Amino acid sequence: MTIAPDKPGTEVEETPVPEGHVKLVIDGETVIAPKGELLIRTAERLGTVIPRFCDHPLLDPAGACRQCLVEVEMGGRPMPKPQASCTMTVADGMVVKTQLTSAVADKAQQGVMELLLINHPLDCPICDKGGECPLQNQALAHGRADSRFVDTKRTFPKPLPISSQVLLDRERCVLCQRCTRFSREIAGDPFIELLERGAHQQIGTAETADVLDLASRTTSGQPFQSYFSGNVIQICPVGALTSAAYRFRSRPFDLVSAPSVCEHCSSGCAERTDFRRGKVMRKLAGDDPEVNEEWICDKGRFAFRYATADDRIRRPLVRNPDTDELEEASWTDALRIAAAGLAESKDKGGVGVLPGGRLTVEDAYAYSKFARIALGTNDIDFRARPHSAEELDFLATHVVGTTPESGVTFGEIERARTVLCVAFEPEDEAPIVFLRLRKAARKNRTRVVHLGQWTTSSVRKTFGELLACAPGAEAAAIDGIAQHAQDLDQALIAEGSVILVGERAAEVPGLFSALHRLVERTGARLAWIPRRAGERGALAAGAAPTLLPGGRPVTDAAARAEIEKAWGVTLPAEPGLDTTGILESLDRGDLVGLVVGGVDPYDLPDPELALSALRNAAFVVSLELRHSAVTEHANVVLPIAPAVEKAGSYLNWEGRRREFAVTLEGTGALPDCRVLDTLAVEMDADLFTQTPAAAAADLAKLPSVMNGTFIANSEMKVPFITSPAPENGKVLLATWRQLIDNGSLQDDEPHLKGTQREVVAKLSAKTAEGLGKTVKVSTERGSITLPVEIADLPDGVVWLPGNSDGSAVRASLGAGHGSAVTLTGGEK
Repeated sequence: MTIAPDKPGTEVEETPVPEGHVKLVIDGETVIAPKGELLIRTAERLGTVIPRFCDHPLLDPAGACRQCLVEVEMGGRPMPKPQASCTMTVADGMVVKTQLTSAVADKAQQGVMELLLINHPLDCPICDKGGECPLQNQALAHGRADSRFVDTKRTFPKPLPISSQVLLDRERCVLCQRCTRFSREIAGDPFIELLERGAHQQIGTAETADVLDLASRTTSGQPFQSYFSGNVIQICPVGALTSAAYRFRSRPFDLVSAPSVCEHCSSGCAERTDFRRGKVMRKLAGDDPEVNEEWICDKGRFAFRYATADDRIRRPLVRNPDTDELEEASWTDALRIAAAGLAESKDKGGVGVLPGGRLTVEDAYAYSKFARIALGTNDIDFRARPHSAEELDFLATHVVGTTPESGVTFGEIERARTVLCVAFEPEDEAPIVFLRLRKAARKNRTRVVHLGQWTTSSVRKTFGELLACAPGAEAAAIDGIAQHAQDLDQALIAEGSVILVGERAAEVPGLFSALHRLVERTGARLAWIPRRAGERGALAAGAAPTLLPGGRPVTDAAARAEIEKAWGVTLPAEPGLDTTGILESLDRGDLVGLVVGGVDPYDLPDPELALSALRNAAFVVSLELRHSAVTEHANVVLPIAPAVEKAGSYLNWEGRRREFAVTLEGTGALPDCRVLDTLAVEMDADLFTQTPAAAAADLAKLPSVMNGTFIANSEMKVPFITSPAPENGKVLLATWRQLIDNGSLQDDEPHLKGTQREVVAKLSAKTAEGLGKTVKVSTERGSITLPVEIADLPDGVVWLPGNSDGSAVRASLGAGHGSAVTLTGGEK
């Protein structure tokens, strides 16, 4: 930057311009900026805010609203008219005058504002955006005090439902195109478009040939069906797009805001929670460039009313032995009864612990410590889903201890040259990872390859390639890459390759071994991305049968000694039972007691086994938020706090710690770590986890993490196959859960429910021959009947959503990904 002389005649010291940069003048100040930077960004770095509506740092420039006009001079010659600073890039020698120094720019901005307000309604007192509206702010700062418009303003019938969740007031729209660009560029869901031209131009949901039916107040064509639709509400600079769940519920200036972290998936998105009078009114995306940038999915934005559901448990419950009914009790009585029952169960046969995968790091650590100290057992497993011993060994050696500095990150995905997704449907299981994959493919031409069964929306929207294989044959496909997909093999060997594996891999024997061989051979970087928010933290906290906190093997005497010294107790040396082992042992009567966190039996590999184990268990203690299939069999139910009513941290899939504070104070709800600490005291044990802060400090005292060596299962090398050979009229089942489904954390959200994807059974054309319009998928446990949709699956494969309306795969079929099922025709 040029240094101005102190006295006339003094020489000016010129700062050299670095390579790839240019020098220009903005409002009389010399600036050095990188080539290609937008003029509006350069001005922002100087502290000059140029008014704008269409501009957004994460969207491509549009120049639609014309509010950011400035005077520009090039080569000593001024341009004939003001230019849009949101589309013009900086150039060497450019001279720019913003509204601060140019009467021309100021007048142009005032003129544009006057045009935008001609037909804009004066309904700020009832508009949801009133009080936080960029149009209000900029009209005051850059608009004229008096209006010259005396005619009747244009009006439209309203609101127009874009979807069950998003409502449109067309008369407020300033045609900034933020929503259409977000849908097209970021989400890849081009259902919201600009319609008509000139004075009649408006936004709506339609494909190219569709038109708006104003009489019926609806749009023809496809609805705005997107997992990310709530983002268009947040980035709309006026009140044109509003939330059906929030509309007219509150005023922005009546809300109290608190930073928070999303509890729904393993991305750990930054959020802002707005509440009023002790009740959450809405959630907004936080700004975190390293994680979710400025976006969140609709599940993270709208699914928060579960905490205020009618079946919320507020007081401890104890089962009356005479009536066999749960009755309210004091905390003192409930904890005393729970402690006595667990102590008796411990002496008679042992107690298993199933904490579930939605815990904070601090709560998971309390469960881990409670199992070892109070119950004297390693029978603890956070995996409330299909799982395997191979998976746990792999996680202990490839995942535990990785951090954003040592492992794969969101940024690395965006910069990667090649990404291979294995047993992982990113749009359904980790939506923000999906957005980064799409951004990487669209901006950086990243090659995205999906190893799966059909061309899903994730494959299409990431411009990806499908490496098709039968469900259950993923391990063989991975081992066959070198022979059958040599171009992919070379891409993985090259620098900048990433492999993303989902939790569904645990259902495929040998897949983790195959991935280990692939990583060892190619040098590709690997990341495990579970579906639930607390799984990575529970793994690190030692809420697993073979691992102590920090990933220390239970069987390693030196590692065990470190924990024994820190905790002051002697720990069991034998590995514990996993989730299925605990349930089987309870069902047989070997174990007699059970401590359960937020576990849904219908998420487990065998729901019938889980329910039978709960019935046969002599004593069950449930730490739960709401009534469930577990509380129906529990002897003591201890209520715990939802995420908004406690502090703590999640460890996201990167290994990044995502801390959050209490949002709603004074509710009296207790976090799991506090409940377990008090229960342990009743059992003459000290956990030192009275608060999340105490639990975090206790965990931090432990020595550094250890990593072992993963021994791959060499017997799992089998030939590469893409199509199964059905036997006895059976086909193979492919399945995973969709993002918007019947999950309990989405309860009491009818508007969100309306945006779920169509529930269908997907088949190849050959497999569907002669079956009719519907198909019945059955096992000896039960059946599911759904409409048929043709997709590019391998022959002899059927795909079903895991937990949607009419398709609860685990509960109805007792089957999972890769299982053999019977397929019969239905309606012709």
